[in-house]
Amino acid sequence: MGDSPDPSTFAHVPVLAEPVLAGFVELEGLLDQCGEGVLIDCTLGGGGHSALLLEAHPRLHLIGLDQDATARAAAAQRLAPFGDRVEIVATNFAAYAPAAPVVAVLADLGVSSPQLDVAERGFSFRLDGPLDMRMNPAAGETAAELLNRLDETELADLIYAYGEERLSRRIARRIKHDLAEQGPFSGTAALAYAVAGCYPPKARRGRIHPATRTFQALRIAVNDELVVLDRLLASAPDWLVPGGLFGVISFHSLEDRRVKTAFVSDERLQRITRKAVMASPEEEVRNPRSRSARLRLARRRCTIEA
Repeated sequence: MGDSPDPSTFAHVPVLAEPVLAGFVELEGLLDQCGEGVLIDCTLGGGGHSALLLEAHPRLHLIGLDQDATARAAAAQRLAPFGDRVEIVATNFAAYAPAAPVVAVLADLGVSSPQLDVAERGFSFRLDGPLDMRMNPAAGETAAELLNRLDETELADLIYAYGEERLSRRIARRIKHDLAEQGPFSGTAALAYAVAGCYPPKARRGRIHPATRTFQALRIAVNDELVVLDRLLASAPDWLVPGGLFGVISFHSLEDRRVKTAFVSDERLQRITRKAVMASPEEEVRNPRSRSARLRLARRRCTIEA
């Protein structure tokens, strides 16, 4: 077997499944016009959203993009019943452009539960693992390398900008001090402990872990997430046929603000959702990670005003 990815570790539960199905119900009208059409799932993950949409729309074909080999293996297994309606491409969506216009584009910007739950990926502070955090484990700079490269001011600015962390300067000072005194952090748990120590004792017992914002900031930086999101928001409207649908699920305010602004200001798009669609209380109970999910939908205008 070697180092081939194990798809069994990627049992992905898609968030906002019912709102996604409801939001993309207009696909039937587009498929009536076109005979058939293609959905681009920019963040295929385990294939959960794609499977739902392929089942709901039998004339729909899929191009699924993902840079994570484990995710692609899991998606291939899950989507096998749909046969040649499915094409899976190993790429970051920022580097992709379709050969022909498509009827829909979907992007789920969250880190999948399997990525969080496999300690070796280094995304989680609840499970000790290496400080990695790369969506594509085969390329790019790890979180550990990023922490070593940045000086204290650069690190504080990054944690503040990408994590919206008010204690960013104190946290950056502690991280750089510990690196200088003790060498590299042993893993995610050691970094989380150092960050938590920057908080007053009462604040360490809040609803979210004190390291949450810092880990978010590092993950965004390691994967260049906001840059690639901006690229998608600029490119995807041109991928769509007139009337084509564009849906984005985001998980924090930095992403959601970008999506909202693009859907309001881009003359190629007409927004469908005035307010972001959120998980129902029932879904939040079933899947706690859905609590921060926000779905926004837009439609490609049939005519663009000059």
